[in-house]
Amino acid sequence: MLYGRPMKTIIIKFGGSSLADPGKIRRAAGMVMAARRRGLKPVAVVSAPADSTDDLLKLADLTAGPSASAREQDALMAAGEQLSAALLAMAIAAEGGRSVSLTGAQAGILTDDNFAAASVRRVDARRLKKELAAGRIPVVAGFQGVSPRGDITTLGRGGSDLTAVVIARALGSASCEFRTDVKGIYTAHPAIVPEARKIKTITYDEVIRLAELGTEVRQLRAVKYAKKHGLTLHLRSSFHDEPGTLVTRAGGRRGVACLSMRKEAGPALVSAIGRGLNRRHLAAAEKAAEACGLAHTVESFSSGHITLRTAPGKAETLLKALHAAFFAKSSLT
Repeated sequence: MLYGRPMKTIIIKFGGSSLADPGKIRRAAGMVMAARRRGLKPVAVVSAPADSTDDLLKLADLTAGPSASAREQDALMAAGEQLSAALLAMAIAAEGGRSVSLTGAQAGILTDDNFAAASVRRVDARRLKKELAAGRIPVVAGFQGVSPRGDITTLGRGGSDLTAVVIARALGSASCEFRTDVKGIYTAHPAIVPEARKIKTITYDEVIRLAELGTEVRQLRAVKYAKKHGLTLHLRSSFHDEPGTLVTRAGGRRGVACLSMRKEAGPALVSAIGRGLNRRHLAAAEKAAEACGLAHTVESFSSGHITLRTAPGKAETLLKALHAAFFAKSSLT
């Protein structure tokens, strides 16, 4: 209790790049403890340390080749997240906190028996609630659960992100944070468009379209689950305390929210993604393409996106032109 009020639970999920070495693990522990000092009840969910999953796959291949069973592959793959969970729990203890590491099974992540791509059937949150009630900080190994037969299963690509949101729903958490090596979602890829802006708030549907139209969104399965159950997500950096991007049902203002790019073997596709897009937005996109001398066609157009097709090798030029058209101070958004 804090001043007579129940403490709110927060889920903080750390990606593998955030746990790549002891210094980064200690930084993550500090962030968990900072949440505790703010009067919250944190639950950490962790990915395997950066590159460790690939290392385990290589080890399996060198040891057994293609003869390794799916069951044993999952038992091996789950080890990376368990390593992160134990180390982060130790680091939290070194910071003065009381913590306990939990496997997916111990945290009550109950799945089907589809090895390597299991679906979560339900979460038995009794152990998590017991640890929280005792004042301990659970650190849950993501990406894994347990089948009806008691076997370790893994959840496939984005599995640790999925672990975080199913736990958030099971505990009725006030917030679910994703801490990674990026500060949030930007209006365009900052490596291509240095003036790209971090987006404060975006809708679930806009993030899903962003992924469908070419941008890698590592938390996509989690975003779809959050949309279904109305969970607000906060995508932010593991290395900075500044706010990131909130993913919600309402999102920010109408208009163009961000840009996506897809380079294909043939022509390239560049998309403007948002809400309430109309003929004025389409005209602005085409005018921007014409102004920099790019031949193009309208691949598709709806109230949620505008996609232009242009010549191979010209995607970045078109992306920059559209960003200037939609995100300059006097632009149409």
